[in-house]
Amino acid sequence: KFPSRDRVVIATKWLGNMFPGDPNAGGAHRKALIESVDHSLRRLQTDYIDLLWMHFWDRHTPIEETMRGLDDLVTAGKVRYIGFSDTPAWKCAQAQTLAHFRGWNPLIALQIEYSLIERTVEGELLPMARELGMGVTPWSPLKGGILTGKYTRDSMPEKGRYPKDSKHLNDRTFNLIDTMQKMAKEKSCSVAEVALAWVRLQQGVDSTIIGARTMDQLNSNLRSLNVDLSADDLATLDELSAPTLNFPHEFLRNAIVPTQNNTTINGVSSAQWTAAPKNDDERW
Repeated sequence: KFPSRDRVVIATKWLGNMFPGDPNAGGAHRKALIESVDHSLRRLQTDYIDLLWMHFWDRHTPIEETMRGLDDLVTAGKVRYIGFSDTPAWKCAQAQTLAHFRGWNPLIALQIEYSLIERTVEGELLPMARELGMGVTPWSPLKGGILTGKYTRDSMPEKGRYPKDSKHLNDRTFNLIDTMQKMAKEKSCSVAEVALAWVRLQQGVDSTIIGARTMDQLNSNLRSLNVDLSADDLATLDELSAPTLNFPHEFLRNAIVPTQNNTTINGVSSAQWTAAPKNDDERW
């Protein structure tokens, strides 16, 4: 029970869930939106929610209905701001464009999995969020504990969330952790603090979701705010954890040569395009 309004109430709604056999009792359609918020307000004993997340995309509901329903909740004063979580970049962009076009309240935040092990969001979701005005809130920045350093080549889990044959427990990950252990020793901090600092320093990231079971874990996570990673540190971690992005990212990275042709634009340089005309005679 809250004694005053001097607080922030953030409710993460599981809008994709529903009661068995009742399609009206879940999802991101108008009925479910209104009922889930009303129930949250009742349980929280408050009159509004500061930030309401659509936990994941409901592919069965037109995005127009979801965005209009969310706008109605903001207009009614039940919700202050809205955000999306775990939704494809193209659908987020469609929703945001629709909101601006219709004059509805736009999305202000995007919640995604992001860590030194899960970086594929750098292909579409992160640049989309920066371009369309959504602050990014990463979840699982320690990849379920893998980036705490508790798993090494000599200390493999027997069971649990990540068994020995997990696709994440491989040489690539262990090479990364080896380097993070060296950095942590140099900075007198933990491997987890290095991992959290890296996420915090990424462009577009505004806040990070942490999960701690003990006070020691919580204090360690909070100490990551004081960890300073140099440009060289970031470059080293970036190289060791570089993701393989889908088309056309690699193609566009190579296309910078003919499009810029040995010119630096906005701090981005390129090599000289060997196929470019050498003189005006060739050009004509």
